[in-house]
Amino acid sequence: MIEKDWIDKGYIDAPVDKNIDLKSEIRKLCKEKNAVIMAHYYTEGVIQDVADFVGDSLALAQKAATTEADIIVMCGVHFMGETNKILCPNKKVLVPDLNATCSLAESCPADKFEKFVKEHPGYTVISYVNTTAATKAVTDVVVTSSNARQIVESLPKDEKIIFGPDQNLGNYINSITGRNMLLWNGACHIHEKFSVEKIIELKKLHPEAKVLAHPECKGAVLKLADVVGSTAALLKYAVNSEEKEFIVATESGILHEMKKSCPNKNFIPAPPNDSTCACNECNYMRMITLEKLYNTLKYEWPEIIVDEEVAIKAVKPIHKMLEISEKLGL
Repeated sequence: MIEKDWIDKGYIDAPVDKNIDLKSEIRKLCKEKNAVIMAHYYTEGVIQDVADFVGDSLALAQKAATTEADIIVMCGVHFMGETNKILCPNKKVLVPDLNATCSLAESCPADKFEKFVKEHPGYTVISYVNTTAATKAVTDVVVTSSNARQIVESLPKDEKIIFGPDQNLGNYINSITGRNMLLWNGACHIHEKFSVEKIIELKKLHPEAKVLAHPECKGAVLKLADVVGSTAALLKYAVNSEEKEFIVATESGILHEMKKSCPNKNFIPAPPNDSTCACNECNYMRMITLEKLYNTLKYEWPEIIVDEEVAIKAVKPIHKMLEISEKLGL
């Protein structure tokens, strides 16, 4: 039974027996309920280790679109659960904590973005996947950091484009494609905080290290980078590279998979401006804990519900993204 105070809190706050093996119990529940656990690279390592599938936003969307599970547990932030529900309307989609939101999605309220779009008629609207379902509903095509450049370049060179909400990613895409997209002024609080000065200091201490940066970072950080790419692209580069040391400017959760894939290489998290912290963690992603995941499977709540009218509109730009990505072999 779902208790009222749990609903108020946005997650199941039931006590968990400290003597049970949570990972084994979670896997047992998945088998019993035909559930699949998907986790983003930015969640804690213990969550990634118990998941059926770990990936970036594009890979998670692609996996959700093809899964045969009855229940999808999205270990990530709220918009990811919404994306899964939009793609799988007949499946139960759970997120262990409804409070796990996204600063980038919050920087683009649907009503204000819709007003912005209406003020610029004749523009193709591209929205980053880090948006709410309601924002996606006023979009022509969704993109991720993995496919944004390729999707933009698939459009005619003279196409008038609105790109939102990440201004840093939009500026980066403009710079490498020669486009002049009209950008919404939004940003991720994690990728905004990386310190140029501290990365330069790290480079002095580790002169052979390659700097890997996510395109949501500010332009000054990207200028220091040897490689700019999505979490999946940065991971792939680290695995395939002959280099042995890397300074990583994205959410530090990706270091878990990097270290697992490359145990003989050294990965150094790029620090934020806050001098008291040595790495940059998303507090929203850290809301997803093993205990909450266990309770979510046990009680099958919190469930993601998307308004049907919004979902009908929002699924079109997501399908468009998946179609273009498949066509381009992404």
